[in-house]
Amino acid sequence: MGDVVIRVLAVVTATCCLSAVPVHAADDGTEKLFTFRDPGITESSGLAVSPTHDGVYYTHNDSAASPTFYAVDGKGRTRAAFQVRGAQARDWEAMAATKDPETGRGVLWFADIGDNLDGAWPDISVYRVMEPQTLRSTALPATRYRFRYADGARNAEGIMINPRTGRLYVVSKEFAGSVYAAPKKLRTGRTNILRKVARAPIMATDAAYAPDGSSYVIRTYFSATLYRPSGETIAKVPMPELEQAESITYTADGTALLAGSEGPRSPVYRVPLPERATPTTT
Repeated sequence: MGDVVIRVLAVVTATCCLSAVPVHAADDGTEKLFTFRDPGITESSGLAVSPTHDGVYYTHNDSAASPTFYAVDGKGRTRAAFQVRGAQARDWEAMAATKDPETGRGVLWFADIGDNLDGAWPDISVYRVMEPQTLRSTALPATRYRFRYADGARNAEGIMINPRTGRLYVVSKEFAGSVYAAPKKLRTGRTNILRKVARAPIMATDAAYAPDGSSYVIRTYFSATLYRPSGETIAKVPMPELEQAESITYTADGTALLAGSEGPRSPVYRVPLPERATPTTT
């Protein structure tokens, strides 16, 4: 019930703020890319494009699930399911995918950062998993990084990693949301401190960096906003109507967004970016 009230209040506030930023036209060629077919994917909360396997997408379920993620093809069929060995899944809310600049291997990041009581957990965790080179169901080892906010615990549902710098960011889900930067170098032997560096839209449910690092996106239940790395707003992008809009990422070429939802057999939509936000080639 509380979550429903929050969403109602959020949509009222968001509607009042729509005129504050440029809005991308709704007739932009948005299309359904696929629907998750696996009955085990019931609360798709994170979404990422594989850095090394063409046409493969990753997702994971929300809270009360095992530390499992799924590799899915462009028709929504599960290619493999992976257990993250030794990990907890208190409230997995987001994921990101990057590429190791030294080895060229894909790296997957899973964020156990949900905290509906805004302080129930003394710290939060993000797991780093090397992307499997073969899409075959198995268990994979992970490196766990613990985090704490410099200004007190809060709920969050978005992580993103700047591909140019490798820096990790957490986006809080609040009426006055914020973007928090992790230390440049993450350490496993101690808690890493997250510090506020920018504002975020109200009730942010996910975030992602563009593949070339030229922009990032933060989505809410109702729309998505594009930003430059400095935090300057580029544009607001309408999102398709979804049962519970939870996930967002960029396509591999950075020209569009992929938006997903929780729920059984939930769809993933492709939403083209406005021209001023698409990557430029030289």
